[in-house]
Amino acid sequence: MKKYILPALGLLALAPSVALAKDAPTNRFEHEGSTYSYTVTQVGHTRVISGVEERTGKPFTLRVGQHRVRGTVGSQQVSFALRDVQPLKIETATLASR
Repeated sequence: MKKYILPALGLLALAPSVALAKDAPTNRFEHEGSTYSYTVTQVGHTRVISGVEERTGKPFTLRVGQHRVRGTVGSQQVSFALRDVQPLKIETATLASR
């Protein structure tokens, strides 16, 4: 289960301003052949990542606290330490150069 959700948490570092937006836009990423779309919102001191695996439609909701991540993937409960999260390796693209 961690192999699906841990990459999603790696995106938290990429979207800190999105977490503060009132109507957070939907973000997408691909990992091991699956595409995930998600939004990040701030609720008090907790970031909430809500999304869906696009191929299967399996929803997930993760609450990221100071030291722990808790939530659900489909109907299964998940809980793991934040230190276990590894950031995604995202390649940068040059959109224009002179």
